[in-house]
Amino acid sequence: MRKLFLLIILYLGSISNLNAEITNRLVSGNENAKITIIAYESLTCSHCANFHKDVYPQLKKDFIDTGIAKIEFRHFPLDIAALNASKIAQCKTTKGLEIINTLYLNQQEWIKGSTVEEVNSNLQKILIKKGFNVDFEACINNKEIEDYVLNDRIEGVKKFKVNSTPTIIINNEKFEKSLNYKNLKKFLEKLI
Repeated sequence: MRKLFLLIILYLGSISNLNAEITNRLVSGNENAKITIIAYESLTCSHCANFHKDVYPQLKKDFIDTGIAKIEFRHFPLDIAALNASKIAQCKTTKGLEIINTLYLNQQEWIKGSTVEEVNSNLQKILIKKGFNVDFEACINNKEIEDYVLNDRIEGVKKFKVNSTPTIIINNEKFEKSLNYKNLKKFLEKLI
């Protein structure tokens, strides 16, 4: 009886570890930072890719790496290709931030295609090319991960009235100005 009980505990523990990994937020920065930035993004959104290329590196250097702020990347897929890419990033949360960054920096390479199958094939190729070891089919077919990604989108609409990407939320307030580093920096400096 003890052995059976121990096996059940170990099994439930392994399930909760899996669930914990799936539901971990993709966060960069000090968990206890004074400023929390939430970025609702779609991995096929060109404006989101521009944010990652033009704004995020300076934001990371000045506010995130210094411990002043943390940023949480939330999923807001605008199409099936973005949904699948989000599921891949969420499936590998230990590498999720790297995957997101890689997909944005190489967006034009993988979003090509007239069918979702073509885009998925390109997505798979870019992940392999960049050295990410991902069980692609298991990740995109995981219902729990899909629900998690879609719930991010639902929460964004309900809680913050997100209707486009990227949408930036700072300490639970929607950032309404033009999204460039100068405007973001000015806003963040008022919170320090």
